[in-house]
Amino acid sequence: MSRSGREILLGVGGGIAAYKSADLVRRLQDSGYLVTVVPTPASLNFVGSATWEALTGRPVQTQVWENVHAVPHISLAENADYIVIAPATADLIARLAQGRADDLLTNIVLASAVPKLIVPAMHPEMWHDRATADNVEVLRNRGFVVMEPDVGRLTGSDVGAGRFPDSGSIISELSAIVGRTSDLLGVKILITAGGTREAIDPVRFIGNRSSGKQGYAIAQAALARGATVRLVSANCDLPIPQGAQVTPVETADQMQDALEEFFEDSDVLVMCAAVADAKPRNLSEMKIKKKDLHSIELVANPDLLATISHNRKAGQIVVGFAAETSNLELHAQNKLDEKGLDMIFVNDVSGGA
Repeated sequence: MSRSGREILLGVGGGIAAYKSADLVRRLQDSGYLVTVVPTPASLNFVGSATWEALTGRPVQTQVWENVHAVPHISLAENADYIVIAPATADLIARLAQGRADDLLTNIVLASAVPKLIVPAMHPEMWHDRATADNVEVLRNRGFVVMEPDVGRLTGSDVGAGRFPDSGSIISELSAIVGRTSDLLGVKILITAGGTREAIDPVRFIGNRSSGKQGYAIAQAALARGATVRLVSANCDLPIPQGAQVTPVETADQMQDALEEFFEDSDVLVMCAAVADAKPRNLSEMKIKKKDLHSIELVANPDLLATISHNRKAGQIVVGFAAETSNLELHAQNKLDEKGLDMIFVNDVSGGA
């Protein structure tokens, strides 16, 4: 490892997405990393060594035998703090899973014990093939972090899973890896996010405007600091934070079931979700006609946060959130005291959620 702790060895696989790694190099540099590129021989058909040398200001080696006396696969492995392989083709993933050492990059991977991030990019059928899935599972079981590819347009008119993620997503994942040796390592955090929905009939429901973004951001931050995260997600349309265990729910009752299942084994609960205060007393199995929508009888939902907080084990931490339109501190303090919380965050929603 280097003295700076910021040395990235970027392996570039032989896929059409190799050209996108040029932007990744720049973004890594902008984030304060020092980058050395090791392309596979196949990748040089897409982007040549001169491009990588111009971008990094460093020489590019592609062969184990180019500088035998320097033993490049050892020297490069020893100098790297993190290895990122982007793009990783189906073939490259297979060779890594098999422990092959048939080019400079795979030699370096075998010779290095530093954290490794794999960024797949390939045709959808190749990504979904059982062989690729098995190889990815092998790598993850060995401690590699393997990102999910994006879904979108690929070469030609093909659309599906296998698209190279944007550089920002890759750097976010790398940042999470960098932080996983920090202060929350081993801490189990249960986070709720989004807003519950209570059905009126098969079409309509009582809901709220909570997007889940805050809860998902907290989950990502906790993962970056080494925590084990269980995310109970209520009606969120957001990318799942890499490494989080996610339980989807829709209603307050389902949220309650999830809390009862997972809080017992958690160190911290961050109750970020907006849980409906009430639900219809009766659920209509048929769509209610407009002329019959004179009133809806409601019944109160249980106060999930108060129930959890008042029945927790010693040492468990419970964090709440409040959305208020006036007297923010007063209302937040009242909720903190009434529910027996360790901490509360209050959001001013007077201008809309």
